[in-house]
Amino acid sequence: MTDLHKILHERILVLDGAMGTMIQRHKLEEEDFRKGWFENHLSSLKGNNDLLSLTRPDVIREIHAEYFEAGADIAETNTFSGTTIAQADYGLESAVYDINYHSAKIAREVADEFTTREPNKPRFVAGSMGPTNRTASISPDVNDPGFRAITFEELVVAYKQQALALLEGGVDLLLVETVFDTLNAKAALFAIEEAFDEFGSKVPIMVSGTITDQSGRTLTGQTTDAFLISVSHMDLLTIGLNCALGASMMRPYLQVLDKNAPFGVSAHPNAGLPNEFGEYDETPELMAEQIKEFMDEGLVNIIGGCCGTTPDHIRAIADLAATYEPRKQALNEH
Repeated sequence: MTDLHKILHERILVLDGAMGTMIQRHKLEEEDFRKGWFENHLSSLKGNNDLLSLTRPDVIREIHAEYFEAGADIAETNTFSGTTIAQADYGLESAVYDINYHSAKIAREVADEFTTREPNKPRFVAGSMGPTNRTASISPDVNDPGFRAITFEELVVAYKQQALALLEGGVDLLLVETVFDTLNAKAALFAIEEAFDEFGSKVPIMVSGTITDQSGRTLTGQTTDAFLISVSHMDLLTIGLNCALGASMMRPYLQVLDKNAPFGVSAHPNAGLPNEFGEYDETPELMAEQIKEFMDEGLVNIIGGCCGTTPDHIRAIADLAATYEPRKQALNEH
């Protein structure tokens, strides 16, 4: 039984909050995304946040430290768009190994510093694997419903490259997150298995889907239950939900996972829904109040925050989580 599996039985683990929200606070400019690596790159790079692990590692390091300071047990690497598929928009496919390897190393170093300081609260690193900006299940062209912008095989190649670099950088687990198309996630899981074979060892896997609206379905039309069934062939650490919804709207779908999942259950909701300016207004207190309902019902093993959440949100959530028992049912013994 790994440390993580063991701890999952003992207490609720806290995942960190939004990386993008914290990066925005630094008011970075184009040169920050180029420094020392991409000085002569032809296209604009501002907003390609994954690059900051290379060009401004100090910023990423500081953000990880702030979340750990706030009580997070698990930091996500700054690699949400760390595939050749997502980086193709910037013509930076060749930077993918470095993005993932260095992002993992930064998070690993900060996690180890905190673990040394507080040995009774070990810190972990989750390699973040986002959904890419292509979908394998539906056509991007309404006039050609049979068209696909990406194949399963292309996704596998890209995800395997990402997973290997994250493993080499020292992650403790892999997080396939913000899944809007389960076929993409299945490609990621297939790629992870291949990466484990090549790397020579395994780490636990979290999968987190996104229910896009109150229809209760993913973008490609799956219900929460169907999503769970589609990935249950894998021996996961947790199955969960993140993004798109605030905590209160996520609750009914977590209840479905709680009832049926043979794994741990995770949740990292947004700080409410975006306002008309695309910003998230939900205060740490309000968010914690809603998350308290998850804990009262015993729905989660891992809890954190997605868009709009900050170390203040994570602190409120961590303080709350410390007073609750984790979800017990159906936790696999490993």
